[in-house]
Amino acid sequence: MKTIGVIGGMSWESSAEYYRLLNSQMKARLGGHHNARSLMATVDFAQIEALQRAGDWEALGVLMAQAAQQLERGGADIVLLATNTMHRVYAAIEAAISIPFLHIADPTGAALRAANVTRVGLLGTRYTMEQDFYVGRLREVHGIDAIVPNEPDRADVHRIIYDELCHGNVDAQSRRVYQRVIDDLAAQGAQGVILGCTEITLLIGQNDSRLPVFDTTALHAQAAVDWALQG
Repeated sequence: MKTIGVIGGMSWESSAEYYRLLNSQMKARLGGHHNARSLMATVDFAQIEALQRAGDWEALGVLMAQAAQQLERGGADIVLLATNTMHRVYAAIEAAISIPFLHIADPTGAALRAANVTRVGLLGTRYTMEQDFYVGRLREVHGIDAIVPNEPDRADVHRIIYDELCHGNVDAQSRRVYQRVIDDLAAQGAQGVILGCTEITLLIGQNDSRLPVFDTTALHAQAAVDWALQG
């Protein structure tokens, strides 16, 4: 079994979900008392969030690269970044390490293709929904057209992530907001919906959505377990 390195803390609530999923999925695969061999480098989200608001992606790339190097020095065989938004700087991470980096959009893209979904709704932070680093990778690498909510709905989705879910607050009214947004994406032709922020899985599950749900957190963790066992 290879060792999985996770850059976490953005937020720690979703990083805890990564830890649960990595271990529960490894146990499901191997049985008995098995769990995943893993390391986690946890950053201070307050610093990260401030740099995001300032648009200082260069500084964020340096911080993520340093965390990845810390994991490699600690013995990790692969690196995961436990947040969709910070994949905005994935190139800086890949350039800083000699071990593989598992991009979060790739397991999601593979799952979408396996389900024959070619047009999908994307929920996430404003950065993920409005910039091209995530939508572009789905389009260019996986041939998938991702659509996002309108501007007022993007504002609501983003606010709920940062003001509620990143603090561990799961609110029924906010779930209804997300369900309405998902319904609107379905009306625009979306065949599924990507939970494109690792905190959204705390709020929305398949039973909450009229569309098939593609949970980036679960898919990322499963791909890491597959890699740890198979290379």
